[in-house]
Amino acid sequence: MKIGVIGLGSMGYGIATSLLRSGHNVYGADINPEAVERLRAEGGSDVDVMSAAPELNAAVIVVLNAAQTETVLFGEHGLVPQLAPGAVVIMCVTVAPDYARSTAERCAARGVYFLDAPISGGSVKAAEGKLSVMASGKPEAFAAARPVLDAMAETVFELGDGAGAGSAMKAVNQMLAGIHIAAMAEAITFAMTQGIDPGTFLEVIPACAGTSWMLENRAPHVVAGDYTPRSAIDIWPKDLGIVLDVARTSRFAAPLTAAALQQFICAAGMGLGREDDAAVAKVYAHNANLTLPGTSQNE
Repeated sequence: MKIGVIGLGSMGYGIATSLLRSGHNVYGADINPEAVERLRAEGGSDVDVMSAAPELNAAVIVVLNAAQTETVLFGEHGLVPQLAPGAVVIMCVTVAPDYARSTAERCAARGVYFLDAPISGGSVKAAEGKLSVMASGKPEAFAAARPVLDAMAETVFELGDGAGAGSAMKAVNQMLAGIHIAAMAEAITFAMTQGIDPGTFLEVIPACAGTSWMLENRAPHVVAGDYTPRSAIDIWPKDLGIVLDVARTSRFAAPLTAAALQQFICAAGMGLGREDDAAVAKVYAHNANLTLPGTSQNE
């Protein structure tokens, strides 16, 4: 297949290389030209995505948010009007369900299939082709997207024949993920106030009932003092903001989500937005006058 991947950050780049390994022709696009050149060096096409658009079988959208997605698909140089009928747009971006439904309708008006397909698993699983995909869309969209999904995902949850269901499930996942990261940060720093060093915390808690996948994945970053961004702080004000917008529309109170969101906003305000999201622990450490491993007291 001829597949365009728009957005070559940590997740999009992993998807692109997984597609290459599966033998597909991959056309990359990103605002960072170095990412595009890196993909081309690994076997990606030298042709830019817009030039190849009429021949693409699929376009995988892995940009930051709905605004960027809108520009990519329907902006002044939008991709959808350039795609041939029968091509499929696979949107992997975390957006509100209503936006996914609107996008599906506009793609259909052009004869283009649309799959609402947010992803989970992080950059490592993206690079391994082992993501989880929460997908919804018409059977024809699933059929058109199947070779792409087979290359990028270990598990594909088929959540219905209407766009929006995939994005709704991603909102549920992000609610839990954001809360769990903040809870990890709160717990590991609380442990420090009780004389428990982070290394001991990490040895004990994963073997106990209080653990979570996020704790086991992010706490090692705190213990190592390594905040190289696998998933950045700046992602969470956006994603938890979407969760709360959806909750508000449904008249559903989500106080734990709101509390977690405030911690990520505080971390961003401290200048930590580009750091790994485990750096939310620095908010707690700062407030409690604690020094985390690998940091100074003022950090």
